[in-house]
Amino acid sequence: MTERETVRCNVTAFRKATRHISQLYDTMLAESGLRATQRAILVNVAREGSPTMSELAAALVLDRTALNHNLKPLQRDGLIAIAADPDDRRSKRIRLTRRGEARLAESEAAWKRAQDIFETAFGPKEAAVLRKTLTLVASLDFSAAGEPV
Repeated sequence: MTERETVRCNVTAFRKATRHISQLYDTMLAESGLRATQRAILVNVAREGSPTMSELAAALVLDRTALNHNLKPLQRDGLIAIAADPDDRRSKRIRLTRRGEARLAESEAAWKRAQDIFETAFGPKEAAVLRKTLTLVASLDFSAAGEPV
């Protein structure tokens, strides 16, 4: 692949940026025992209360297999509980345990440090624009472009 093709490749640019930023957050969060992906799951569960697996997968833009893979260590460590939905036994709901709530609270300062480091390096206004742009990208319906997704 030539330099020009690499520069124009959207997925390569996204993945490189994602890995680079994830390394920053993972380093900062290491003291809490959480990775950035795990903290994102805990934050979403806390925000939603007790989402179903499907709701959480949709919120995180993950397929259910990937979500299950990411939930196992959180469940093993007692940070989340997964139980059948009392209203629909076919669905499973995820909730934070007290230990999960405590770990999430403990990770807040480390997450804020990572946020501050990123925004100092990138710029707070630029970071806000980037978040808005990435939110838009995450919401795009690529199937409308003619290819099934």
